[in-house]
Amino acid sequence: MLRKLGIAILALLLLGPSIMLVGVGLLVNPAASAACTTPGGLNVGAVPDSLKVTTRDGSTFTLTKAQLTHAATIISVGSKIEGVTRDGVQIALMAALTESSLRMLSNTSSYPESADYSSDGDGEDHDSLGLFQMRPQSGWGSVKDLMDPTYQVKAFFGGPTGPNYPSPRGLLDIPGWQSMDKGEAAQAVEVSAFPDRYRNYEPVALTILDTLTKPASSSGGQPKASIPETSRIVFPLPQGTWVMTSPFGYRTHPITGQRTLHEGTDYAAPDGTPIYAVADGIVTVAEYTDTWGGHIVIDHTVDGQAVSTGYIHMWASGIHVTVGERVTAGQHIADVGSSGRSTGPHLHFEVRPGGGEPIDSDKWLTEYGAASQTGTVNADVSGGCASERHGEQATSATTPAVPAATSASRREN
Repeated sequence: MLRKLGIAILALLLLGPSIMLVGVGLLVNPAASAACTTPGGLNVGAVPDSLKVTTRDGSTFTLTKAQLTHAATIISVGSKIEGVTRDGVQIALMAALTESSLRMLSNTSSYPESADYSSDGDGEDHDSLGLFQMRPQSGWGSVKDLMDPTYQVKAFFGGPTGPNYPSPRGLLDIPGWQSMDKGEAAQAVEVSAFPDRYRNYEPVALTILDTLTKPASSSGGQPKASIPETSRIVFPLPQGTWVMTSPFGYRTHPITGQRTLHEGTDYAAPDGTPIYAVADGIVTVAEYTDTWGGHIVIDHTVDGQAVSTGYIHMWASGIHVTVGERVTAGQHIADVGSSGRSTGPHLHFEVRPGGGEPIDSDKWLTEYGAASQTGTVNADVSGGCASERHGEQATSATTPAVPAATSASRREN
């Protein structure tokens, strides 16, 4: 017996470093789990004071800041749970909208002690509590647990790390939930007597997601061992196809009229123009939303430092990479479009060192001597804009084929 124990200890000592390296490799390698999760969680921005939304049946109402704050909790907490995708977060929002109108509800008739906790009102739905109207008697948790929004979010998603695992089932415990209709997936968790109600809130949940989340920029701030130093830096569009129409810096927003920071550089180009990865890296975001349209984020290692680049406004059919995919500098990853909050075909390009705050992306390309790819010359860019330039001015990485003042239309983002 002692001999076997000694052998086991020796094996652990010998294999320990390898086991540790395997664990670290899984943590730093986005390809290991990014295909089914939201890398690093969705990036929740400022919560507005109100938001006007419309249901599938055409009903319109306004969400308050308190309701939107609960939505932000669902997004930020849920998207960090392994296995939860952006669609999963949308399903959770649909469920909370249906069950409680995104309110933390006490239930003093069934649980007088629930009045001791912060709430947005007192509910009367049998013996249910909180955002997702969970029942203590069904095993979801204690009254104290269920009056905590974060706990309820974790319970709704469930899975091996859920506080209610293995029963009652959370979304991650529903086999094949990813391929189910979103309303059916919400019903599978809530087991409501009115299963069709959830589907009505699908567009509302999507509007909330698009409003509260900003384009994710990186899945980490430090260089990843799985992302080797890039071999080169290239320009994201073919030579002679583009015109810079709005540089990085503060400007008058072309749609809202407010003075805001333009976090990237806009390059007008004909619809369908190829978009290239500017450096070797790994795709951490490849999605389509109503606000941003096509959205790709790639993590790179440049001069030993982590850098993320973002590409926005492609059509859904113009996204040619998937999360976790390794790409090389100059690889055709997408096509120029005009989706999301855009006023014409263009590429909105961002650079974020360490996945943090954005920097002047055009200046960054220039500093690295980004070489344009060969492509169409004398392209028709009559739709290119000449947005007013405010704050910091940017210098084009290469010489445009057509003067920037060819049109007075504007691009957003």
